[in-house]
This record gives sequence, C-alpha cells and structure tokens, in this order.
Amino acid sequence: MDCSQRMMSEPYFQALFADRIGGASYGKGTEIYKFEKIKRAKRQALAEHPERHLIDFGIGENDSPASANVVETLCREAPLVENCGYADNGIAEFQEAAARFMQRWFNVSLDPKTEIIHSIGSKPALAMLPRCFINPGDVTLMTVPGYPVAGTHTKYCGGEVYSLPLCAENDFYPDLENIPEAILRRAKLLVLNYPNSPTGKYATADFYEKVVAFAKEHRLVVVQDAAHIMLSHEDRPRSFLETPGAMEVGVEVHSMSKGWNMIGWRMGWVCGNPLIVRAYGDVKDNSDSGQFKAIQKAAAVALDDDSIPRQTHEKYLRRLQKLVSMLRRVGFQCEVPGGSYFLYTKSPVGLEDGTVFADAEACSQYLIRNFSICTVPWDNAGAYLRFSVTYQAEDEAAEDALMEETAQRLESLHLKFES
Repeated sequence: MDCSQRMMSEPYFQALFADRIGGASYGKGTEIYKFEKIKRAKRQALAEHPERHLIDFGIGENDSPASANVVETLCREAPLVENCGYADNGIAEFQEAAARFMQRWFNVSLDPKTEIIHSIGSKPALAMLPRCFINPGDVTLMTVPGYPVAGTHTKYCGGEVYSLPLCAENDFYPDLENIPEAILRRAKLLVLNYPNSPTGKYATADFYEKVVAFAKEHRLVVVQDAAHIMLSHEDRPRSFLETPGAMEVGVEVHSMSKGWNMIGWRMGWVCGNPLIVRAYGDVKDNSDSGQFKAIQKAAAVALDDDSIPRQTHEKYLRRLQKLVSMLRRVGFQCEVPGGSYFLYTKSPVGLEDGTVFADAEACSQYLIRNFSICTVPWDNAGAYLRFSVTYQAEDEAAEDALMEETAQRLESLHLKFES
C-alpha cells in the first residue's frame, strides 16, 4: 500500500477517539482556528507584498529574553549532578523564593511547604485544577473572552462551562448577580483572570471582596489566573490572596512568563488554600514529574530580583501609552488599559468608501491582507481588536518609527466606527 492509499483508508481506531476531542469525527473538521487564520493571512501578505513591512501587534509573547543573571544561573546549575533527576512537586528553593515574593509585593504570608507548589507554566495548572473538583454535570463559571484551558478541561471531565461575558457596560467585570440559580446549584469553580487578558481590566480590592463573598455564599472554589499581575498599570500589582477570606475559598496561579521575560521556560506556581494546593499537587504528581531543577533555581533568582518585573512593566506601559496616542489619532476610542500588555479596543465597523466589516475577525483579516497590520480579533462579547505591544523594536526611536508607520497606513483607510 502506497502513501496515497494509506491516507485514503480510514484507520480502525477512527471510531475509538474520545468524544471530548470529537469522537469518530476527529480530524475530519474543516473549521480553522482563529490564530491559524491569522497565520495564513500573514503568510499571504508577506508573499504578495514582500516590500511592505509586516507590523505585528498580534504576538502575545515578550520580545526580550530573560535577564542575564537568570540565564547565568541556569547555565551554572544545569550541569550539576544534584540537579539531575525528577523534581516531582518542586524544590524548596523555588517555593521559598515564591513565598518571599508574595510577602514582599502583596504582604501575603504563605507556608512554602503547604501553600505553594510550582507548575510547568500556568497552562498545566489551569488544566489540572478542574480535575480536582469537576465531576460529570458540574459547572465551571468562566469569564469570556479569555484563556480557555480551564474550560476545556472542565468539559474533558464531563462538566459544563457557563460563560460570563466581559462587557464594557459592566466595566469588564463578570456579572455575578444574574447567574441562573440552576447554574449556581451545580457550579464548583469560578475562574478569573486579572489583570485580564485580553481586555486589560484591573481588579480592585472592592471587586475581589465581592468575589470572596460570592464564593462563600455559593460554596465555590475561586481560581485566579495572575499571569499578567506584574503588568498592572492602574495601581500597584494586587493579589487576590490579599483579600480577607480569599485563602478560605481559592488559589492564585502565577506565571514567570510575562513579568520576568521567561516565555518558554515553563515556570509558574499555584498558591493559596493548603487543601486546594494539596489536591492540585496530587493531580500534578500523577501528570508530570516536575520542571528541571536548574530552571527552578534560575526562576528563584528571578523572583528575588525586583528590578526585572519593574523594568518589564516600565517598558510595556511606555509602549501602551504610545500605541493609545497613535490609535486615537486615527479614530479609535481607547485608553491605556489597567493591566497586561494588551490593548482591547472596539473594532472599526467599516471604511468611508462603503466597505463593511461584519465582525472583528473580518476587520482583522482586512488589515493583515491589505495593509500588513496584524491584530487579534475577539467577537465573544462585542467586536473588538486586541493589539499587543510585544512587537520587535530595538529602542524607543524604533518604537516611535513603528507607531508613525502604522498611523500612516491606518490614516489612509479612513476608518468608520459606531457612533
């Protein structure tokens, strides 16, 4: 049997795929993932207009490498025999550094032995936590738009996801007061993400107090995804665990990626209520064998160096301010977000020449294909475009030049917005 015949014949295991990934129809779908559509449009723009610089505001990954002292620590620790072998649920050195960080920045006192466990990035932690609580028929409350991993794994466990739209009219907070009682009776988890991706909303102390009261009233576990916490612009970085009563109802998931330029290093941690942390650790112990110890030791050095997140924050806030100023010149109604390195702003509805955009995705595709400007569309709770300021620019002069080039392209479009 040649290759073409093998491709045409359906394997016996086609009918064996789990329903959670499509069952017998797995691999036969034609729907294209949003980010794949963006990649295809970018390739087309580059092929058809090689002379035109692709301005990429779609990337959501830090454009700078980890700090030299962090890299040097990894290089020093990687060859040591004591760092070989499985780390399992972590090493004391990292968990103690995380505890010092939480105390220093948020005045939150945690026991590094019982209230902190590392994760191989925040994504696996958000995937594992539903497995600690969700049985078939249970519900996870999740904000949208947002990072879908906890919801995906809720469904894998036979549970359901109830979406809480983040809308401008509710100041990009979830509406906790109008969730149907039938949903609340089955709900076990409330998954939050502040500063929020992609809206950039910052969570206030008052909001977190309402969350704690809500969780206690409805007997929910709160999972707060704090991946962007060190990129807080509206006020100082604020931990959910600072809130009175928060330790009684939930955990916070941290990532080393955004604030410490450690994208790809796969380091994070879960902290908070010791019983929930223990449950996460039990699931984790049956899912992975821990991150390489040398990486954990390098991450500990990063956590003890407050200059790293401060410099990262300063850089991305500066870029956001420039981006907002430029976009307002060409008609966007936007302001510097409360946090994150994303700007979430209403999408144009069309152009003055009569071109109409059915949704944000149509606008995003038009900008990429025709003007080589890449953004990420979100249509979950209204038509919005997300601009990321993680673009490549060597210095501030290069940032300014990029803003000017973007403005010139957008000004030529004569964008139309809803009145």
